[in-house]
Amino acid sequence: MYFTVEPAPNHRLPLYKTILCVTCALLLVLNGFSLFHNLQSLKGTNALLSQSARVADRLQYLNVLVLDAESSLRGYFISGSETYLGPSKTASTEIENEFNELQTLLAGSPTQLKNLGQLQSLIRRKMSMLQQSIEVYKQGGLAEIVNISRVTDDRATMDEIRLQVVIMTREQNEALSSGSAAFYHEYQKAVLLGIGINALAILVLIMFYQLVRRSFQNRAAVEYALQNANDTLESTVSKRTEQLSVLSRHLISVNEVEKARLARELHDELGANLTSISMDLGAVTQQLAHTQPELAAQLRRAKATLLETVELKRRIVEDLRPSLLDNLGLCAAIESYCEDFTRMSSVRCDTDVAINIDNREATLTIALFRIVQESLTNILKYARAGMVSVTLKRNEHGLVLRVIDDGIGITEDALQKPMSHGLLGMRERALLLGGTLTVRQGPEGKGTCVEAVIPLPLTPEPEDIDADAEV
Repeated sequence: MYFTVEPAPNHRLPLYKTILCVTCALLLVLNGFSLFHNLQSLKGTNALLSQSARVADRLQYLNVLVLDAESSLRGYFISGSETYLGPSKTASTEIENEFNELQTLLAGSPTQLKNLGQLQSLIRRKMSMLQQSIEVYKQGGLAEIVNISRVTDDRATMDEIRLQVVIMTREQNEALSSGSAAFYHEYQKAVLLGIGINALAILVLIMFYQLVRRSFQNRAAVEYALQNANDTLESTVSKRTEQLSVLSRHLISVNEVEKARLARELHDELGANLTSISMDLGAVTQQLAHTQPELAAQLRRAKATLLETVELKRRIVEDLRPSLLDNLGLCAAIESYCEDFTRMSSVRCDTDVAINIDNREATLTIALFRIVQESLTNILKYARAGMVSVTLKRNEHGLVLRVIDDGIGITEDALQKPMSHGLLGMRERALLLGGTLTVRQGPEGKGTCVEAVIPLPLTPEPEDIDADAEV
C-alpha cells in the first residue's frame, strides 16, 4: 500500500449545485421580505383600528359633554342653585381639548376634518346658547327663559349634533372597513405568495437533497470499492510477504546445506590433496637437499605457501561450517568464536552458554550460531563497544539467546531500514525455528540487546536419565 503526503486537490462544488443553493437562499430571503411586509400591513391596520376606536370614543364623549352641560343648566333653572352649573363651567374647556385631539387623529382625512369643523360649529353654537340662557336667567328669571325656549328650538340643535356625530362615526367605520378589506386582500395575496415561495423552496430543497443523496451514494460506492481494493491488496501483500518469508527461510536452509556440503568437500578432498602434495614436496626436498640445494630451497618456499593455502582452506571451511559445531557442539563453537572475536577486535567478550543441546538438532545449532556470528559482526562494524556478553539459557519458553554490547546503540531508523539484511536474516533464522528475534536498547539505555527466543521442549538431563536407569 502506498501513501502520499501531497495535499489533496481543491475541488469546487459543481455549478448546478451552487445555483440550487443560491436559489434556495434567495427564495428564503424573499419569503422573509414578504413576511416583513405582511407584518407592516398588519401593524398599519391595527393602528387604523385603534385610531377609529379613539375617534368614536372622542365623538361620543363630546356628545356626553354637551348633554351634561344641558342637563346641568336645567337643574340650575329648576333649583336656582349654582352648584348644578359645574359641568357647564368645565364643558367648554374639555370640549376644546377633545376637538384638538380629534384634529390630530383625523389629520390624514380631509373629509373627516370638514365634518369635524361642522360639528365644532354646532357644539360651539350650542354652548354659546347655554351661556346666554344663564345670563338671561340671572337678569330676568325663569319667565324670560320660557319665552326664549318658545321662540328657539334647542332640540333641533341637539339632533344636528347627534346626526353629525353619527355621520362622522359612520365614515370612520367605513374607512376602517375599507382598510380592513384592503389588508385582507393584501394578506390573501401574501399568503398565496408565501405558499408558492415555500412550495418552490421545498421543491428546491428536495432536488438538492436528491443530489446530495446521489453524491453520498456515489461516494459510498467508491469508498466500498476502494475498501475492497485495499483489502485485496493487503491480502495479496500478506500472501506475498508470507511466500517471500517462506522462500527466504528455504534459501537459508539450502544455503546452510550447500555450505556444509562444500565444507566437507574442501575438508576431505582438497585437504587430502594438499596433504599429499605436502608429503611429496617434503620427500623431494630431502632428496635434493644435498645435490641441488637451490631447488630444495624453492621447494621449501613452495611448501610454506602450501601450508598457508592449507590454513586458508581451514579458515574457509570454518566459515562455511564450523567443525567445532559438529564435533563438540553449539556451546563450544560459540565460546571458540567469541575467543577469536576478542583476539581479532580487542573487545572483551564474556560468554555464558553452558547448557546441553542435542547435536542432532543441526538446524537449531547452526541458526543460533549464525545469529551470534552476525551480531558480533555488526558490533565490530558499528557499535564501537568495549564489552560484549553472549548468554544462552533455557527457561519455560525455550532457549533464550542474548547478545548485549555497551556501544552507541541502534536507532529506530536503522531498525526500519529495508536494506538491513543482517537483521532480516537473523529474524528469518529465528522464524525458521518458530521463534522470535527482537532488537532493543541494552540495560540502562546503553548499547544494544539482540534477543532470540526459540521454543524448545524441556528434555531430561543426562544425570536424571542415569538415575532413572539405576532405579
